[in-house]
Amino acid sequence: MSGVTLTSVFLTASLSVILIFCPAGGAVILSRAHLVPLCTLILLCISQNIFFVFRPIFTCGGNITGESGVIGSQGYPGVYPPNTKCVWRITVPEEKVVVLSFRTIDLENDNLCRYDYVDVYGGHVSAQRLGRFCGTFKPGSLVSTGNKMLLQMVSDANTAGSGFLAVFSAAHPHERGDQYCGGRLVKPNGTFKTPNWPEKDYPAGVTCSWHIVAPKNQIIEVKFEKFDVERDNYCRYDHVSIFNGAEINDARRIGKYCGDSPPAPVFSEGNQVLIQFLSDLSLTADGFIGHYKFRPKKFSITTTPPPTTTHPVTTRPIPLKYSVALCQQKCKRRGTLHSNYCSSNFVITGTVITAMMKGGSMYATVSIINVYKEGNLAIQQAGKTMSTKIIILCKKCPFIRRGLNYIFMGQVDEEGRGKIAPQHFVMAFKTKNQKGLNVLKNKQC
Repeated sequence: MSGVTLTSVFLTASLSVILIFCPAGGAVILSRAHLVPLCTLILLCISQNIFFVFRPIFTCGGNITGESGVIGSQGYPGVYPPNTKCVWRITVPEEKVVVLSFRTIDLENDNLCRYDYVDVYGGHVSAQRLGRFCGTFKPGSLVSTGNKMLLQMVSDANTAGSGFLAVFSAAHPHERGDQYCGGRLVKPNGTFKTPNWPEKDYPAGVTCSWHIVAPKNQIIEVKFEKFDVERDNYCRYDHVSIFNGAEINDARRIGKYCGDSPPAPVFSEGNQVLIQFLSDLSLTADGFIGHYKFRPKKFSITTTPPPTTTHPVTTRPIPLKYSVALCQQKCKRRGTLHSNYCSSNFVITGTVITAMMKGGSMYATVSIINVYKEGNLAIQQAGKTMSTKIIILCKKCPFIRRGLNYIFMGQVDEEGRGKIAPQHFVMAFKTKNQKGLNVLKNKQC
């Protein structure tokens, strides 16, 4: 049986150019526009008892344009090289969105994807990140909010795998489908929902991102009409996350929700919100339907007022900004649990989930263990899980660590976030403190 030599002259993930040598002499150059002639050539070679097998050669990054294509890590399915950073920029026709599906993925595994990973962004520049992936978990289809998408794969010097293989296609922004959802929403009000709603459960392995953009002088209200997402105390599996802005950023997360109780309505800080829904490969549920509405920035957000007491608290509100001099003073906690309880607007115990330095302050997300005094604190609830946002005004006073439990006493800003100044009371929480806090909770201030 004769052989055919096939060589990649400039073979990108989308098979841009292929050079084929036939034993009879001569060569044929094929581009994306000549896929049909390639099939004809294969039939011709088969009719002449010529046999050949070819495999695409995947390189590190590239610019890919068209209605559909294939992307693979460098050298796939061989082991990808160490210490590399590869970027692929996908562009589909205007007025369409990119739908990306991973066929296989095999990267160094890490719970936080800190070492080898693939980032997917819904655009080329200043775009929101749709997800970061590593290990062998294959996410569901990812949908951009416009006609561009960017993939970035990073590897370190250590463990490697076979990498990834993904395919993309162009779709209309509001095209309905069972396996993908999401998009860019710019109308004054609208609806978003999980795939298959309400006919059947959402599918496993799906990632959906809705990017909602209002005019600059407005904010966004988001609320859920129906909500049923796989329950977990920490929403580790299927969940919905809502972020201020246009990207996935834990420091700007408004809330993370799961379970079968609709979360309370939430309001954005600015004119953009990103809503991400993720389902893993195991249990599914009914899903959800949610609505959004643009509101003026001065819109009055209705909150439940704190219960009145016979001796109202008259402490002065804490200013939003502190002088550098205050943060340079010796960090020393003042008073005791008892002496600080009544002067504090809120008192909770909780676990620090995220902590991020920004400017001179520390921004933290706290998973609440117990609420002793709620005040005006904004608390997000998903099922039985409650969380809130806290700002440590002087980033190292008091100093907190992620993963540890604390008692927090402080004031609340106009957005419902807890504000902790150096003189406020924060200490490590131990079970023995619970009795004393319960006594204070029942005490008249």
